Amino acid sequence: MANTSALQPGVMAAEWGARWGEVRKLLERPGPFTHPDFEPSADTLKMMQENIRVLVIGAGGLGCELLKDLGLMGFTNLHVVDMDTIDLSNLNRQFLFRKKDIGRPKAEVAAEFINQRIQGCRVTQYPSLAYSDHSYYKKIQDFDDEFYRSFHVVVCGLDSIVARRWINGMLLSLLGYEDGMLDQSSVIPLVDGGTEGFKGNARVILPGLTSCIECTLDLFPPQINFPLCTIAHTPRLPEHCVEWVRLLLWPKENPFTEDTAIDGDDPHHLSWIFERAQRRAAEHGITGVTYRLTQGVVKRIIPAVASTNAVIAAACCTEVFKLATSACTPMNNYCVFNDSDGIYTYTYEQEKKEECVACSQVPQELVLKPSDKLQDVIAVLTDSLQYQMKKPGLQAMVDGKTKSLYLYSPASIEVKLRPNLKKTIQELGLRDGVEIAVADVTNPSTVLFRLKLKP
Repeated sequence: MANTSALQPGVMAAEWGARWGEVRKLLERPGPFTHPDFEPSADTLKMMQENIRVLVIGAGGLGCELLKDLGLMGFTNLHVVDMDTIDLSNLNRQFLFRKKDIGRPKAEVAAEFINQRIQGCRVTQYPSLAYSDHSYYKKIQDFDDEFYRSFHVVVCGLDSIVARRWINGMLLSLLGYEDGMLDQSSVIPLVDGGTEGFKGNARVILPGLTSCIECTLDLFPPQINFPLCTIAHTPRLPEHCVEWVRLLLWPKENPFTEDTAIDGDDPHHLSWIFERAQRRAAEHGITGVTYRLTQGVVKRIIPAVASTNAVIAAACCTEVFKLATSACTPMNNYCVFNDSDGIYTYTYEQEKKEECVACSQVPQELVLKPSDKLQDVIAVLTDSLQYQMKKPGLQAMVDGKTKSLYLYSPASIEVKLRPNLKKTIQELGLRDGVEIAVADVTNPSTVLFRLKLKP
């Protein structure tokens, strides 16, 4: 444990420097678990502190632990991105925040706390002109490939599968190939942590080399979906009332501007849904609709436990340390943790899927019948465990020209293309071997499929 006085502002540099003694022992001498390429050196700690840039995505329960662990481990060049603001319900486990911080962006408060508490650590705001607004309060999709290319390691503490898939796709898109061979200098490791109640997992992903997020989509718990007939006609649970507003009333009334998608982080959107869900609940004699429940249903929030966050964050930060220093061979490559009944942990290798839609170099085949309708194709992309897309937009290359098959937005284009949903592959003029480009929110890049028609 670090000396308490060493964590106070104004501590003498010499006293603070002494706290790295245990880290130096790992970096300045070999051991039985060191990586074959490891060379003990007194300069490794300096390199880790001055040169290694680590991006932490998410400043919630897991993200707070990650920032604290990384800072106390010796990483001083940290960056954090989060699009959420601090809520009262966060304070029981997101320990970098206080009651006075409610309503402020999580990333900004987390950065301030770490910078003030850990001497020498700088959770920096972006100095370049591209990010001159000095704000961390952004979506990961707001940053371009040059931003992500500037980091040595990316660590995720996310509660969204869509966001995980997006950053996975971004790091894969940064890979360079020469004559079909991967340029390993273009690989930016992704360390991903996830928790659900008393269960958690940590994994190390080397894009292009090991299994990626898309390779293991079936590992994520399925989202709970209620039958639409129940939501519309016979609601019994408070969740049914929230879903009725989200799925049926919002598209019908367009409460803000036409075709505005629901933003689970916008308090105006949540308040509107909450108020109407309460009315719906009162009409059917249902109790239990609260603002927090509404937020949980809209954002698909799963329960979090502080102790689980601490364990998973520690595992993730240990892997970042291994990757940055080669002081030990990184985990290969997936660790599960469960302390709901005793304590159990297990590490195993998740194998790379050869036909993975994201990381394989094998062209994706879309096997269809000429009589299949376009709406059936979209159903395959959204409902199958292999793809699990959200709102895929499809375009095809036909006779050297790009043909839009279906796009969800803008609304004017969606209305124009909607009749295509009822048309068959044959009626759309799609032949065997035609390439279909699919864009979806789960991936920053377009996925190319080659159409294969069967009798």
